[in-house]
Amino acid sequence: MTRDQSRFWHIWIDTGGTFTDCLARDPDGTLHRAKVLSSSALRGYVVEQLDPQRLKVETSWSVPDNFIRGFTFRFLDLEVPPLPVEKYESANNLITLRTTLPISIPKSATFEVGSPEEAPILAARLVTGTTMDSSLPPMVMRLATTRGTNALLERKGTPTVLFITKGFADLLRIGTQQRPDLFALEIRKPEPLYEAVVEVEERTAADGSVLRPMNLNGLEVEIRNVLERGMAVAAVALMHSYRNPIHEQQLAKFLCARGFKHVSCSSELAPFIKLLPRAETTVVDAYLAPVIKDYFARVRSSLTAGRLYVMTSAGGLVDAREFQAKDSLLSGPAGGVVGAALAGRRSGFEKIIAFDMGGTSTDVARFDGDFEYVFEYEVGDAHLAATALAIESVAAGGGSICWFDGYRLRVGPESAAAEPGPACYGAGGPLTLTDVNLLLGRLDPRRFEIPVSAGPALAKLAELIETIKKQRVEKIYKDALLQGFLDIADERMADAIRRVSVRKGYDPQDYALVAFGGAGPQHACAVARLLGMSTILVPKDASLLSALGLGHAALERFAEKQVLQPLTDCESKINGWIDELTARAKQAVATECDPDDQIIVRRRLINLRFIGQDSTLTVEYDEKISLRHMFESKYKEIYGHLPEARAIEVESIRVVCSTTPAAEIEQIGSPQPYEAKPDGYVQTCFDGNWQSIPFYERARLAPGARFTGPALVLEQHTTVVIEVGWQAEMDGAGALVLNRTRYF
Repeated sequence: MTRDQSRFWHIWIDTGGTFTDCLARDPDGTLHRAKVLSSSALRGYVVEQLDPQRLKVETSWSVPDNFIRGFTFRFLDLEVPPLPVEKYESANNLITLRTTLPISIPKSATFEVGSPEEAPILAARLVTGTTMDSSLPPMVMRLATTRGTNALLERKGTPTVLFITKGFADLLRIGTQQRPDLFALEIRKPEPLYEAVVEVEERTAADGSVLRPMNLNGLEVEIRNVLERGMAVAAVALMHSYRNPIHEQQLAKFLCARGFKHVSCSSELAPFIKLLPRAETTVVDAYLAPVIKDYFARVRSSLTAGRLYVMTSAGGLVDAREFQAKDSLLSGPAGGVVGAALAGRRSGFEKIIAFDMGGTSTDVARFDGDFEYVFEYEVGDAHLAATALAIESVAAGGGSICWFDGYRLRVGPESAAAEPGPACYGAGGPLTLTDVNLLLGRLDPRRFEIPVSAGPALAKLAELIETIKKQRVEKIYKDALLQGFLDIADERMADAIRRVSVRKGYDPQDYALVAFGGAGPQHACAVARLLGMSTILVPKDASLLSALGLGHAALERFAEKQVLQPLTDCESKINGWIDELTARAKQAVATECDPDDQIIVRRRLINLRFIGQDSTLTVEYDEKISLRHMFESKYKEIYGHLPEARAIEVESIRVVCSTTPAAEIEQIGSPQPYEAKPDGYVQTCFDGNWQSIPFYERARLAPGARFTGPALVLEQHTTVVIEVGWQAEMDGAGALVLNRTRYF
């Protein structure tokens, strides 16, 4: 940190599909917390209507006078048009509206006040106590966002034109011709993301030499046509441009001169062999780039002093002005993996599986001393050739809709998201996993940042039971039905963990499960039981761990090189190539970091394969160890055998440079155990049986506190469900460590 930033606020924000989580460190070092809806809204309920314009309200947020002046006030369950807020008196919790209410408002009516600014700015104003008519204090904001992911999945990107070498206009429609469902009789492929395709008369050979010069003048008519149709965003993907990008560079310059507002080039985004993944990656980047840039511009416009950094899918930070849209799709989950790794090290666990269950999805990843990367991955229908942390996602979150398809119970993939949210939020939402946990007594409605009631959830459950009765003859038991939804979700989440562990040759029983996110601690015991895992770690501020990960992430850049040469031919050149890539990556980091920051070479990765194979294995480069030996050892470890007399090929090289990560809190020694006394008892249902179980306030548990399940641990933003057969103990780092004492 430079001297001029010593009095800055440092704010770390993870914007998910339902909630936006915020941790902030003020200039004096005090940590502040906030959680708001990602729709940039705060909620409360009416205590009393004083007159046609004034309401006395109850809220969970504490803000200064007139903090919500200019916000839009609306009721979630009443037919009243939205009204602007004129005044807010925090001492008395009084809201004065700019115009009169058309009806009398009943007590306990749920309302929402929506900010005209983006959710990260609302969160920043909450933690700093800054009203809209005042400038935010100087700050460095680190942001992870699902804005790009949502735009992609919902098909709400920018109309895009694909410019591709003549003869390949249908390449993305044809794709790989792999069948998504082997036994389906009718395959309906999704439409490509681009709106139009323009074939470019040019050709470059495989070695990069120009076979046919590019005819730019021949594109004039088609360019004019697409511009007149309102398409001013272009994706450029030309044959063999990874070897020689000259044609793409010329075309990009030409398009900008003709009026295109944004141009993405495959040779800059994915400089590797295979036109199809390069083109797909470039189209995704172009489709999302204006959405992402506009979003960051709106966030930056409220930051009068300071900088904005954004988390990439690879788990590093990049200045928002240099951020590429293709790197946004796993931004939030990557922050969670960084936070889980940090929490594991603080509690003495080097091998962990991150289990991040939020409102919309669950993201899991394996960490064993360092991060595992993938270099091609899919999000929805999109296939990307880009570096990302090896994260598996499943559409099972607190907001996942629980429904009946006429034959069986289903959980997700649709989500209630932030609007309308689960049924218990009172905005007319469907039955979700959050409602299920609430109705089974596993959640305390007073711990939510927004008003929550079991009434609407019970009503939606009754509707579902009636729907099932029309299709099924047998009697429906309410508690068994709710437990069934939990079992379905738990199995889906356990299978996601199998994909990052068992299916890659790793035994999850050798790892600790780090459970976080708003819903993760509620399902951790059940998921661990399905996987045979015996240790669970629930960190302090588990619901905000992704934001904490942002605070401890480093500024990071990758430098990459496609090689495609036999190892015997190029082994002597590898040191030189790595030096070149190191210089490039260091220079990229240096342009974004502070002059006082130290830049380190964090990883040197080489992708190898036997000649003739398509997939590669990644090894860490070490000058003292033979690359052949490292590759063959890893190959035999994963596949159990070693092909004889096969030559090895170097597919690519990557160097990762970063600033030194934020200093970690040292691991605290083992505290003296003591038997914790419960703060009370609550009726909770386990496996269809209602019973009175103890609950503990996490804020009152000191290091060394020990107790056994079944039990609940309550905190502000989440609840930890400890099932029968588990013992909990708070360690020196403030984390709850659950160990299985009985096996079922």
